[in-house]
Amino acid sequence: MPGLASAQKKMPDALPIQSERGALADLAVLFLKLGATAFGGPAAHIALMEDEVVRRRQWLTREEFLDFVAATNLIPGPNSTELAIHLGHRRAGWPGLLVAGACFILPATVMVTLIAWAYVRFGQLPKVEWLLYGIKPVIIAVVLQALWGLGRSALKTWKRAALGVAAATLCLAGVNELAVLFGAGLAAAVVRNLCQSSGQAAPLFGFLPVLPVAAGAGAASAASAPFGLGPMFLFFLKVGSVLYGSGYVLLAFLRADLVDRWGWLTEAQLLDAIAVGQFTPGPVFTTATFIGYLLAGAPGATLATIGIFLPAFFFVAISGPLIPRLRKSPVAGAFLDGVVVASLALMAVVTWQLGRVALGDWTAFALLLLSGILLARYRVNSAWLVLGGGLIGLLAGILRG
Repeated sequence: MPGLASAQKKMPDALPIQSERGALADLAVLFLKLGATAFGGPAAHIALMEDEVVRRRQWLTREEFLDFVAATNLIPGPNSTELAIHLGHRRAGWPGLLVAGACFILPATVMVTLIAWAYVRFGQLPKVEWLLYGIKPVIIAVVLQALWGLGRSALKTWKRAALGVAAATLCLAGVNELAVLFGAGLAAAVVRNLCQSSGQAAPLFGFLPVLPVAAGAGAASAASAPFGLGPMFLFFLKVGSVLYGSGYVLLAFLRADLVDRWGWLTEAQLLDAIAVGQFTPGPVFTTATFIGYLLAGAPGATLATIGIFLPAFFFVAISGPLIPRLRKSPVAGAFLDGVVVASLALMAVVTWQLGRVALGDWTAFALLLLSGILLARYRVNSAWLVLGGGLIGLLAGILRG
């Protein structure tokens, strides 16, 4: 029927079945759960999101998911949080963008604030070594499963596979992550451009440099500022606007200003703040929440959290609508394919580095194998596996203590 076909074409991609309210509720529940259970850093968070939105809920295809992963690597800020924001926008438009991002950030923010309160009162961090001992092998299994599924979608030709190997090799050699991402994208675009008209590359190269340049515009805004809630907010806004890379890059940024230049924190306090961001679930950038609480209590924690995460919402809002347009250009699409391959290479390298530390004995290795079997064969929800791994780790600590 022509009328029915026409109506179906007009239906929005983000909400094919559910109402907007139902979609927002689903997003809130999902990302609150992920924010409370997603241990292991950005690579693990991406794997957990893939398990939930691609394999279980089938909200989008692996190819679409990979495009969002690539896009988050091209803009500053916390990658996994930006991926959550992208997924929320894809599912429920602008309200979904806000709901998914806020719900992913909220659980970790509450946990870190409570830990900061206890730290200020008692002067030390909680002991979590055995909890992480059980969680890390599970996280490795989740990431490996995600890499297998995503890799089958992204590495369809020997050229892409070779590009992935080259990107992983460069990462292991210590080459800057952003250089690897852009290098892989440019390499793929150049190869594609050999077979296409050179004029088609213009939309790509006209857009991609804009975000890093715009992000750096406020880099000096908090320079030489005495402590106050306003300068602290501007400092974390700057960090969220210009920071690429891992938690180690975040450590360097924070140390240069907060410890060396202004003396707002001691070296020990900064290292404890980074540790809290690493061992709590959700975004690593909640390190800012801990620091804000140390400096100015609950108001400081709130402003620091808003400051460091606010740019992520802005960058996703302006870059997200451009991803489909990039896909329409053969050369721009090839660039995005190259970044997808390099993003998977980065995940593989991070997983290798985590595995070298986490799989130190047969118990941890057995937990990895068991988690892999439960994921692949029985499709057990990864959140339950993470919680189970944590309990096993605590039990192992009791038995060995």
